[in-house]
Amino acid sequence: MNGPLNHATGVGLVVRGLRKNFGDQPVLNGIDFAVQPGEIFVIMGPSGSGKSVLLKHLIGLEAPDAGEILINSEPITAPEVAAKYRMALVFQSGALLNSLTVGENVGLYLTEHRLKPAAEIERIVLEKLTDVGLKDALHKMPSELSGGMKKRVAIARALVIDPQLILYDEPTSELDPVSAVIIGNEILELKQRIGVTSLVVSHDRDLAFGVADRIAFIAEGRIVTIGTPDEVKNFKDPLVQNFLHVEFQREH
Repeated sequence: MNGPLNHATGVGLVVRGLRKNFGDQPVLNGIDFAVQPGEIFVIMGPSGSGKSVLLKHLIGLEAPDAGEILINSEPITAPEVAAKYRMALVFQSGALLNSLTVGENVGLYLTEHRLKPAAEIERIVLEKLTDVGLKDALHKMPSELSGGMKKRVAIARALVIDPQLILYDEPTSELDPVSAVIIGNEILELKQRIGVTSLVVSHDRDLAFGVADRIAFIAEGRIVTIGTPDEVKNFKDPLVQNFLHVEFQREH
């Protein structure tokens, strides 16, 4: 979703009564939550809980059987709403094109849609790479980057449209602990710097508790609880506690 390019201002997001079945198998069982403008909202839960299907609904790859998604109180599927707001997705894999340089990857959307003159695109690309600490990677190829650097390039690519809402799909998957902390800090800094609304889908407990203003815990296609990190940590439901405290059991 891409309106006119200007400085980001976070938008509100509401998901109400979202249901989805695949055949006879219910996957989303009446999902309800609201994300406030400028908030970092984390959707956390185990594999198979419905996180990925929910994300596909938010970006329009799946249509719900029932329910609605609203952005600033307007239905997200309406064409005029899609044109009004700017939403970006940071893919789990980074999804960089290996045949393009880092700079070309970051500026691809602006170039393909001819939204800015070439010189202005170059300036924006360098600015966004600088924002994520990668200005020296401008002319590198993706194959020359570490996993964490690729994720930061993907964030820079999302930033070129000055998004009002950024969706992150498992942003720390396959990263070492140091790189994961860097990505988490980047998410926090974007909130402070441009006020963007961030929705993070993750099973990474450290990330969730490190960046979230609020967390929605999802299991078996339903929201079990929503609260601050401390509230979720102290929520007594066995599904939540088992997920948060699972660890290896050694036999002695």
